[in-house]
Amino acid sequence: MTYTVAVIGTGADPDDPGTDGFAMAYRHAGAYRRLDSCELTACADVIPENAKSFGEKWDIPDGNVYTDTEKMLTAVEPDIVSVCVPPHIHAPVVMTCAESGVMDAIHCEKPMATRWEDCQKMASACKRAGIQLTFNHQRRFGKPFREAKSLLENGKIGSLERIELGGKNLFDYGSHLFDLCGYFTDQTMSKWVMAGIEYSEENVQFGAHNENQAIAQWRYTNGVNGLASTGDGGIVDCHMRLLGSDGVIEIGGEVPLRVRTSKSWTTIGTDGEDVHGPNETIFDAAKQKISARIPGVTVENARPETYIDRAIADTVNALITGREPELSADNALQATELIFGCWESARRCGRVDFPLEIDDNPLESMVESGQVLTADNQ
Repeated sequence: MTYTVAVIGTGADPDDPGTDGFAMAYRHAGAYRRLDSCELTACADVIPENAKSFGEKWDIPDGNVYTDTEKMLTAVEPDIVSVCVPPHIHAPVVMTCAESGVMDAIHCEKPMATRWEDCQKMASACKRAGIQLTFNHQRRFGKPFREAKSLLENGKIGSLERIELGGKNLFDYGSHLFDLCGYFTDQTMSKWVMAGIEYSEENVQFGAHNENQAIAQWRYTNGVNGLASTGDGGIVDCHMRLLGSDGVIEIGGEVPLRVRTSKSWTTIGTDGEDVHGPNETIFDAAKQKISARIPGVTVENARPETYIDRAIADTVNALITGREPELSADNALQATELIFGCWESARRCGRVDFPLEIDDNPLESMVESGQVLTADNQ
């Protein structure tokens, strides 16, 4: 069958990304266009010119370009909806979609939401409605991570003992990293977390607060430990590090992937892919190959497969086959609970045990109450 697809939150110019948006809808649209099973049929954005530009780019009929999400859902009744609005309005948009009762799947951008209560409500609402809800933690599909998982499963470094993370922040950037922790631990639940943060300068990414620096330690129920260090001067000098009883796997450090089981490192090939996607040299070479073998396709419009392409292909395949998607809401909840748990530990100045028993966003609450210092409350 062919699934009809609608996109909510088209964003502005995709060639001018910033902390207010990356126009991820354009990347979602490109991924759906690669699939014979999907047809991009409608879009909605509260800013008319954004919706219009997106519709023109993807040949969506003028009558299916909306500024009102509910009107679009009622008129078009799409099978799949991609939600690409900022994180602080993920929840109301996803809830509106779930309550409309007209679709089979919702694929939402990450992070899940800016309140822990909203994260849980979204997942529960979609389960009640029989809707497949997924979140776009697409890095799971990158070769550095896939190859690292293979090395781990094949016992290359023995049994996993600790995971280390290094990145810009815990929430926006870190949502990928914590999701990957779930991937490497086979979605083992977290037992507790203890963390401290620094927020002396306002740091808002895509409408949501992020700490300037953080240090966090946690433990999974299977005994594996976690360590995260974010911000400038972090102590983890790579993207991720998997430490086992017999060696170490490092992802996104000096090279995309390497392993050490003795005194020296061995680089593992990833076909030119790094932690973000294909690197530019390999990407351009792939474009040449694609344009050479497909009639009518030029180097300019040839587009090799990205991690988002793979993520959306997996979510659609899961819908077709009835299996659990890799980017399920349950997996996203595990990652997000750790993030909010870190912030809650900072708020309490102590260890936090799971499951998490809060409703709000601890960092946001600390900023608003003056518990953390910013330029506005010093």
